[in-house]
Amino acid sequence: MGIQGFGSSLKLYKNPKPHLSLPLSLSLLPLVLILLIYPNPPLSAAVELNPDHQTSLLLFKSWLQDPSQALSTWVGVNCSSWAGLTCHNQTGWLISLNLTAINLSGPIHPALCKITTLETLVLSHSNFNGTIPRCFGNIRGLRTLHLGFNKFSGDMPGTFVKLKHLRELLLNDNQGFGGFLPSWIGNFSKKLEKLDLSSNMFTGKIPKSLFYSESLEYLDLGNNYLLGNIGEFHQPLVYLHLGSNQLSGTLPCFSASVESLSVLNLANNSIVGGIPTCIASLRALSRLNLSSNGLKYEISPRLVFSEKLLVLDLSFNDLSGPLSSKIAETTDKSGLVLLDLSHNQFSGEIPSRITELKSLQALFLSHNLLIGEIPARIGNLTYLQVIDLSHNLLSGSIPLNIVGCFQLLALILNDNNLYGEIQQELDALDSLKILDISNNKISGEIPLTLAGCKSLEVVDFSSNNFSGALNDAITKWSNLRFLSLARNKFSGALPNWLFTFQKLQAMDLSGNRFSGFIPDGNFNISLNFNHNDIGPGTPMEPLLTASQGPKIKAFATVAGSNELSFNYDLFSAVGIDFSGNLLHGEIPAGLFGLQGLEYLNLSYNFLDGQIPGLEKMQRLRVLDLSHNSLSGRIPENISSLQNLTLLNLSYNCFSGVVPKEQGYWRFPGAFAGNPKLCIESSGGKCQMESIPTQPAKAFKEEMEDGPISVWVFGVSAIVSFYSGVVSMFCSARVRNYIMQTKV
Repeated sequence: MGIQGFGSSLKLYKNPKPHLSLPLSLSLLPLVLILLIYPNPPLSAAVELNPDHQTSLLLFKSWLQDPSQALSTWVGVNCSSWAGLTCHNQTGWLISLNLTAINLSGPIHPALCKITTLETLVLSHSNFNGTIPRCFGNIRGLRTLHLGFNKFSGDMPGTFVKLKHLRELLLNDNQGFGGFLPSWIGNFSKKLEKLDLSSNMFTGKIPKSLFYSESLEYLDLGNNYLLGNIGEFHQPLVYLHLGSNQLSGTLPCFSASVESLSVLNLANNSIVGGIPTCIASLRALSRLNLSSNGLKYEISPRLVFSEKLLVLDLSFNDLSGPLSSKIAETTDKSGLVLLDLSHNQFSGEIPSRITELKSLQALFLSHNLLIGEIPARIGNLTYLQVIDLSHNLLSGSIPLNIVGCFQLLALILNDNNLYGEIQQELDALDSLKILDISNNKISGEIPLTLAGCKSLEVVDFSSNNFSGALNDAITKWSNLRFLSLARNKFSGALPNWLFTFQKLQAMDLSGNRFSGFIPDGNFNISLNFNHNDIGPGTPMEPLLTASQGPKIKAFATVAGSNELSFNYDLFSAVGIDFSGNLLHGEIPAGLFGLQGLEYLNLSYNFLDGQIPGLEKMQRLRVLDLSHNSLSGRIPENISSLQNLTLLNLSYNCFSGVVPKEQGYWRFPGAFAGNPKLCIESSGGKCQMESIPTQPAKAFKEEMEDGPISVWVFGVSAIVSFYSGVVSMFCSARVRNYIMQTKV
């Protein structure tokens, strides 16, 4: 994460009528008189816009691109007909200009600064660019200035120090805007209540003036490059966001905000030490995020938050010791909604009192050292939508009581020591989208009743002890995106409905005992398998195959209504993995016509026949057909697959000549173990792909150096035996006999 500096440029504009210019104090005199007569200016829908202000607005418009024609109403003299304007009823002077989110772009014309009667200026959520005009400091009556979510660059205009009446200053999300925060930022206006400079490129330390700004209630400096320790704020803040900076030091107590602070976000910094118990004295706190810091030590049992706390995120720290039996007070109507203690060093059992958090909707305890069983009364948490207990040392079975969490959307229990079978009653979780129980010791068959989980999208049962055949329960998962049953003991034939899932992105059935043929047909149903948006120069994401497991990034946020919003991103390549089974017969031609496929692994089976054309598979990056009995010539069009980075056709029965101009040198070892295959060398000679070449080389060197050793003789015997086995598999009669015996 680099720190970039941005220079500022100041353009000078000549006054076209210098003889009409007046001292600033005299030019503001009419405004002062109007404010004295009308302290709360009356507004009217039929007032005539001040001519000077009309001229300034049209100049402002002349520099802008307005593709949606949002400013097409800026004609005539009626203020109410001009979009975004609010005028004074008596004078027609412009009081408010609000042009938020109407897709305007371009720099701001300095003529806008001549409208010194403005109190509210909102130009947020557009594409304004260039530097923020320094002449904005001349609009001294401004109370609200919103320029967030644009493309402004440069630094903070020093002229803002003259905006003594400003209450709200929002300059957030201008990624080219930054520099050092000026020392006056906290005391230039005694009325400043809200300051948002987040998601910019500010550097250096937080100015001391911000720690003493008496009127300040809302401060957001998140997502910048600020340094230094977090000091004690001496004003009663309501909202404080300093997350995603480079702040360090230990946590202060925020004593001045005991009764007021509602949101405290210090995530993604370098804060160290323990969590002081005084943090729990913040009685108005509803959201606390201290994640991704360097916090250590045990959590004190005296750290008990009030029932007003809705979100507690302490994830990605180095906290240790047992989980607190009581982390927050709770009532029937309020209490924690989201609890995230994941990615720490917590140990011991999950306290049973966690099931008393009746309002809990998301529970993240993954990547710790927790032992024991899942609390039997977990089903008492009827509002739970997300449970993630993965990457711990939990044992026992999945409690039947979990069906009480009938609103559950994600159940993630992978990488533990769980055993037993999947209970048939689990079908009560009919809203479940993610079910990941991989890398455990769960056994038995997939219950037919699991068809009731019709909302499933991501299912990972890999690396367990499941057995039996695939039943039709899976066909009811119509929204299925990812399915992995790899490294189990499933058997039987692959069903004909295997490729009938429209949203399927990846399927991994590797490392089982499936037999029979790969079902032919229905290859056109999956949109991902058949979608090809590859063009010249199209960038490809890093490959993540199903055998590596999907990466799921879950998003659980709590809105102001105390309701959880859950979503997730699935990171997995589009692919099929049937390797390590007992499949035989020819590979269906339709499988090689899937234009969206990124990887295909059918290795370590008993497949035969020839490889058809692959010209349609332009997205293919990994093709592994090794250790089968495939025959015929190597298709020339494989070398035309520009994105192919891994090719393995070794240990088959291919024959013929592979010309050097095909570019197969990109895939070293891809054709090893094909005795009848000739690889054309750079000299134009034919190099046979014998099995394997390296031991034979060692044998020759031993012959040159001296007597044949017993070791070399043994290697030679093994190589000869392996060559004979491969040659046998290239015989249809022998292959069929072996298949009948093994299956």
